[in-house]
Amino acid sequence: MFEVKNIEETNLADNPVIAQMSHYNHEQLLFCSDNATGLKAIIAVHNTILGPALGGTRMWAYKSELEALTDVLRLSRGMTYKNSISGLNLGGGKAVIIGDSRSIKSEALFRRFGKFVNSLGGKYITAEDVGISPLDMSWVNMETNHVVGLPGKSGDPSPVTAYGVYVGMKACAKEQFGTDSLNGKKVAVQGVGHVGEYLVQSLSKEGAEVYITDIHEPTLKRVAESYGAKVVGLEEIYDIEMDIYAPCALGATINDDTLARLKCSIIAGAANNQLKQEDVHGQAVMNKGIIYAPDFAINAGGVINCYSEVKGNNSEWAMNKAEEIYQTIGNIVVRSKAENVPVYKIANKMAEERIEAIGKVKLPL
Repeated sequence: MFEVKNIEETNLADNPVIAQMSHYNHEQLLFCSDNATGLKAIIAVHNTILGPALGGTRMWAYKSELEALTDVLRLSRGMTYKNSISGLNLGGGKAVIIGDSRSIKSEALFRRFGKFVNSLGGKYITAEDVGISPLDMSWVNMETNHVVGLPGKSGDPSPVTAYGVYVGMKACAKEQFGTDSLNGKKVAVQGVGHVGEYLVQSLSKEGAEVYITDIHEPTLKRVAESYGAKVVGLEEIYDIEMDIYAPCALGATINDDTLARLKCSIIAGAANNQLKQEDVHGQAVMNKGIIYAPDFAINAGGVINCYSEVKGNNSEWAMNKAEEIYQTIGNIVVRSKAENVPVYKIANKMAEERIEAIGKVKLPL
């Protein structure tokens, strides 16, 4: 049975790295260091039962190596669940490069990283994530073919991700309001980067009343003017009267403080790891009568876009596949209500059930 173990259940808890791997049930970690280029990176392969582990590379100025390790373990596990529940024949993996993306990037660094990716022999396929550009991936591609999201291929995944969030939001509305129409609904979008902006575009087109916030003032102003959205403050976003809260920036914005303030019926957004503590805040959301769309299920459009490149499919296939997120979210919510279990547990169970089933198919004769 595929399951995530508690640290207390293992006798390896005195080893922080191995204990964390055991806690999240990871298969492999690769620590990458190269003094000549300044590369410091971690590649985490969580699970490869369904296929090679696919997940982007994130470049971030982590405060410590432990913080980077925790992030890559959580993110790679999330990719396993995301790929599984989306019906993709991919496992879950992720990579993080430690450093400021504005100052340490170089061709040599990314090519060296590409060699580390290549050393895994196709067990891990990388792509863009926070702090990474298509040019960076082109440099990685000089040393390995195990990379997607390259210029001229599947392209920017943001429109596909945003579309998946949009249809997933509509599925939540169908269950909560009896109709999936978002016309006249008040939607607060936190973060209007690439994905957030495409989401705002779809919401505005349908006639939703959209509120937006972002740390980048020029982007905020442009998006507001382009789509008639109303700008609110970074903290004010939690206090406005709204129907739907759409976190599309940082994770962990669903926590003790915000849940005491949020006045919404639905939480559906593109951010990863939205629940600060999955077990605590997943239950708390349910107790408040809020429908929460599990992040790894609703924001799967990006990996669907990458998978289309792996399989040689076109952009139309990716958008059609992302449309299935409507049904996926609907199934999760209905099952959650029927079993009286928080949606995050249902989503995890559905992903685990597919992994377990396909694992049996792959057993040798």
